[in-house]
Amino acid sequence: MEIREIQEKIRKEEYEISFHAEKERYAENITISDLEAAIYNGKILEDYPDDPRGTSCLVLGYSQNRPIHIVCGYTPIKWIRLITVYTPKLPKWIDERTRRRGG
Repeated sequence: MEIREIQEKIRKEEYEISFHAEKERYAENITISDLEAAIYNGKILEDYPDDPRGTSCLVLGYSQNRPIHIVCGYTPIKWIRLITVYTPKLPKWIDERTRRRGG
């Protein structure tokens, strides 16, 4: 996946938010505007080309100086699917760019 393509599809509103991402978004108080802003200034942090559910990637972006992780994949019609969203924090993340080993 390429960040420019993801950003373009978000701009064109060619994306959907999975049920899981919606639950996480509400739990973490992340708005749709936060998601869009984070993708617009985001970078791909990790690529998952061999994911059995389909190619996906982890995007790190910021909204109002808040780091947000967004896992993106494709729908069958090549829209972007936001699979999950969250604020990176311990125990899994040391900081927004560094995954904790064994955590």
